[in-house]
Amino acid sequence: MCLSAAFSSLKSSNLISWKKTGRLQQTLAGCIELTGKTLHSGKVSTVKIWPGFAGEGRHFEFRSKLIPASIDFAQESPLCTTLCKDGYKIRTVEHLLSALEAKGVDNCKIQIEGLDSEESEVEVPIFDGSASTWVEAIEQVGRKESLDRCGNNAEKLAPYMNEPLHVSRNDSFIVAFPSPKVRITCGIDFPKVPAIGCQWFSSAAFHDSYEKQIACSRTFCIYEEVEHMCSAGLIKGGSLDNAIVCRCDANSKFKSRLAYHLIPVCSGKPNPKLPVKVG
Repeated sequence: MCLSAAFSSLKSSNLISWKKTGRLQQTLAGCIELTGKTLHSGKVSTVKIWPGFAGEGRHFEFRSKLIPASIDFAQESPLCTTLCKDGYKIRTVEHLLSALEAKGVDNCKIQIEGLDSEESEVEVPIFDGSASTWVEAIEQVGRKESLDRCGNNAEKLAPYMNEPLHVSRNDSFIVAFPSPKVRITCGIDFPKVPAIGCQWFSSAAFHDSYEKQIACSRTFCIYEEVEHMCSAGLIKGGSLDNAIVCRCDANSKFKSRLAYHLIPVCSGKPNPKLPVKVG
């Protein structure tokens, strides 16, 4: 199944059903504001995350335009996840969205702005190349119960797969199976790069292992591919401060952690729209 067909299937009522979790929706207890350099454009951007109303989910605000963090607005882009609406784009959202999902922030408004007020696209800061900075900021401000605009709370619902889903492209694939709990298993295979090799990692994605092993996993790349990425206009803000660089002719002490990085990338993909039950 191709990617666009998979997105359509994922939103199908037959493929996914929504079930009660017995938990109330949560939001931030205060505002988060962080500024940093971005990975691909190399520019500086500022992100402010505000508490959100129950039932409204997570959404970005850029140039006074609202862009929901939903699969409906995901756009294919090289080496990052991009949201796009009405010609406005927000790039490299995966680490931030992964941290919000893992820390149970169901509703929030994410304001983002760059230094250039004329540009129609902006990028989320990369920091050290992991989700750790976002996790620490969320923990510092804390969470609270989310209320809707009428002052009511709302129960959190979770999507359940009703049947398996398989998506593949070239030598990459994703398979999702029905399961009562979330568990993500990731594998990578770089036979020409001994520093990486073949690795597999499996985790209950949003339990204790997220902060200890997953959130801290950093972006990595192959040294021999850096010139090609630069020629494509990418990684203008990349450095050893925000990425691990592996050579084809060298080993790496970070080998055991490289596969972990796929989990924040996967869990930080935009969600389908989440229905809620107000109570």
